[in-house]
Amino acid sequence: MWWYPVESPLVLASRSPRRRVILEMAGIPFVQIPGNVHETWMEGQPDYIVQYWARKKAENVSTSISNDPVLGADTIVALEGELLGKPRNEEQAADMLGRLSGKWHSVFGGICVIWPEKGIDMQFAEETKVKFRNLSTDEIKAYISTGEPLDKAGAYGIQGYGSLLVERIEGCYFNVMGLPVSRFVHELRDSLLNGE
Repeated sequence: MWWYPVESPLVLASRSPRRRVILEMAGIPFVQIPGNVHETWMEGQPDYIVQYWARKKAENVSTSISNDPVLGADTIVALEGELLGKPRNEEQAADMLGRLSGKWHSVFGGICVIWPEKGIDMQFAEETKVKFRNLSTDEIKAYISTGEPLDKAGAYGIQGYGSLLVERIEGCYFNVMGLPVSRFVHELRDSLLNGE
């Protein structure tokens, strides 16, 4: 395939159904092998944090796989310098959504690919800016009642009901969904061509 010139299937070191859907839509052959990484809260720059956890996930799975590329990924939301992870409960989800209402925020996606057989070890962070509409309290409550916000960074999923909250986006849509697939493929192709 010209867009994914790799014979070996990609190993997705993630449980995320959204990343799975993105790879399927892009026609990239893969197997999903979630690692055993316990993520804890970190302070620091969001682009560093997402790359750190993406690497941890890729390293965890690649220890038992050397002949296939292993992809680790992580996503975090940043609002005015504050990091928003996954809400612990409905109250925290309501607080996050209320603070995002009517504002721009950034979604950072971290990617790490480890492929020992080819000597590939690459990582990067992608930033996408998203603006929410002004949300009413009733809209926030109705959205939370769908259950969608509770396992999403920033308490929303742009590919689902959360699409109704978004007014504008600048950057890669798929990064907000969980995987900046176009940049990932091109970075991997460049690494293969350069023998990195």
